[in-house]
Amino acid sequence: MSRPKKSEAPDLTKAIELTAGAIERLTCPAGKQQVFMRDSKAPGLRVRVTAAGAKSFVFEKKLNRQTIRRTLGDVRAWSIDTARIEAARLAVMFNTGTDPRELQREQQAAKSAAQAATKLNAAADALTVGEAWRSYLEARRPYWGERHHADHIKMAKAGGEAALRGTRGRGVTIAGPLNPFMSLRLRDLDSAKVESWAAWEGKARPASARLAWRMLKVFLTWCSERNEYARVLPVKNPAKTKSAREALGPGNVKKDVLLREQLAGWFEAVRHIHNPVIVAYLQCLLLTGARPGELLALRWKDVNVKWKGLTIRDKVEGERTIPATPYVLHLLAALPRRNGWVFSSPISDAAHSIPHKAHVTACAVAGVSGLTLHGLRRSFKSLTEWLEIPAGVVAQLMGHKPSATAEKHYTVRPLDLLRIHHEKIEAWILEQAGVPFVAGVEPGKLRVVA
Repeated sequence: MSRPKKSEAPDLTKAIELTAGAIERLTCPAGKQQVFMRDSKAPGLRVRVTAAGAKSFVFEKKLNRQTIRRTLGDVRAWSIDTARIEAARLAVMFNTGTDPRELQREQQAAKSAAQAATKLNAAADALTVGEAWRSYLEARRPYWGERHHADHIKMAKAGGEAALRGTRGRGVTIAGPLNPFMSLRLRDLDSAKVESWAAWEGKARPASARLAWRMLKVFLTWCSERNEYARVLPVKNPAKTKSAREALGPGNVKKDVLLREQLAGWFEAVRHIHNPVIVAYLQCLLLTGARPGELLALRWKDVNVKWKGLTIRDKVEGERTIPATPYVLHLLAALPRRNGWVFSSPISDAAHSIPHKAHVTACAVAGVSGLTLHGLRRSFKSLTEWLEIPAGVVAQLMGHKPSATAEKHYTVRPLDLLRIHHEKIEAWILEQAGVPFVAGVEPGKLRVVA
């Protein structure tokens, strides 16, 4: 058989040895989108030509009864020898059952992951403590009470804001204990910086610093559980060091409490305060054992006169219902209904502010020193010891978590059972204080003022 002329198109029905000339003469017949010319020296290697005249090296082979075709590259960029070497490599992969498409996808995924990791590392490297702190507060807000959330904001707040009080004469607020950390990169927050901070804050304001330190430890633990933050933090929590704990010192256990023999003087002094809202608030604080902020947040809709109950917003359980004892109802009945708050302010639509100053004055008159508003809550618990009230009853009234398995899972006390003990506590306190009150008399009607 005579050799084809150099001007003739290659015979595509059989494999031929690829040459530059054969590739040059290869054309796509009219009416077809593409055709292939097979190489006789490298099985699976082809040259494809499209109707538009584009030519490229292609590798084609069956894998699991499926024809797989891979484009190697343009014939102008690839030499024939290079194409044959690549075809031989792909043939080995096919013979071992490896699909080059899957391999390419894995390589692309690995490349994308590496790029994403590089981008994430760059973002984490520039991340500040303040940015992470804001994300932490936003993530934890659904699980916190308003006061707890506000405390975290206060601890990291910047100072320098003009204020009329609470600045000890400076006229501007000071930064929160954690504010010095906020501008730092999270990567740069290490044990040395925390210990240096603790040494300074432990001398300037130890009580606030201890609270801030506990918040910082929890925050960093939260960060360590998230990939975007954990990658720049050391394995050990930077705030959990012995030196920091020693620099801040131990917290003083508060023991301010109203003794049984001081009840008469305290009640006498409180009942002579000119503001009836403060008079009622302070007495109710002692007789209910509630937290100062909880009682101040009491609204009229939370007072159930029919069933004699008070629904209190609880920082532990969300809310709790305690008995409305006779003397407490008597005090509330005498209060004006200015707005929705039980202990309302005479000058605004908000609740009354916490009456620290009025209470300090009353304590001075009564000869009781150092008694705080929270000390009245402590006094409630301490005074119940005289009556041998079950500890679980007192804890439920005060909103403390149950401390035993039986209390937590097996003891259920309805409001009527709590009322028996609570009225006993109130009657005893009033008796010791010398407050004349007849429990059987119905409290007066709540009156409305314009």
